[in-house]
Amino acid sequence: MDRNVTYWSSLADAFKSLSAGLKLTLRHLFKATKSQSVKSIKAADYFNEREGIATIQYPHIQLPVPDVGRYKLHNEIDDCIVCDKCAVVCPVDCITIEPIKSPEVIGKTSDGTSKRIYAAKFDIDMAKCCFCGLCTTVCPTECLTMTKEYDFSVFDIKEHTFAFGEMSTADIDEKKKAWDEHQKLKATTPAAPLAITTSTSDTPKPAKPVFKPKIKPPSPPSA
Repeated sequence: MDRNVTYWSSLADAFKSLSAGLKLTLRHLFKATKSQSVKSIKAADYFNEREGIATIQYPHIQLPVPDVGRYKLHNEIDDCIVCDKCAVVCPVDCITIEPIKSPEVIGKTSDGTSKRIYAAKFDIDMAKCCFCGLCTTVCPTECLTMTKEYDFSVFDIKEHTFAFGEMSTADIDEKKKAWDEHQKLKATTPAAPLAITTSTSDTPKPAKPVFKPKIKPPSPPSA
């Protein structure tokens, strides 16, 4: 008899638990007639909206990306002075730069910095990038930034290398030739003699005063 009571009581408990779970599921199912609005986590009512479909239809709908996020790198090549600091500080060597010096100023950046070096090659391999942001920190003209673009997956890893240099092969050869000719001309041109100025006054210059700290004598012992 006790065995039958235990069996039927266990069956009733199972049915009660199943009913409670299904009731909760059906309640959320009937309330999920619309999607939740996509908000930034900075929104004041971000945690207030708890009903509705939470799944977003990506990529047609995307979550807001924070402004300080570290994602795909971009170089504004017109503001780049090819200082090579970003390539030096990069811990994974994902930035490759080929500079060509110019004998004269070739332009100005947006902040007024003079440009004297051409960027024959400026490639960033995002497959190597560890998204540390060090390259953007040391950039003096702030031309290297991390954008909000985070979805740039590809099937071929070679497509993760992004080229920002805009010079053609003919332009590169021309600028290299101009710099070589400038160096040859500089080597053949004799340097101008340095102007030696002699002092007409025979008065010796006063010596710098020597600092001597004053030491107070010890006070006599009190009686």
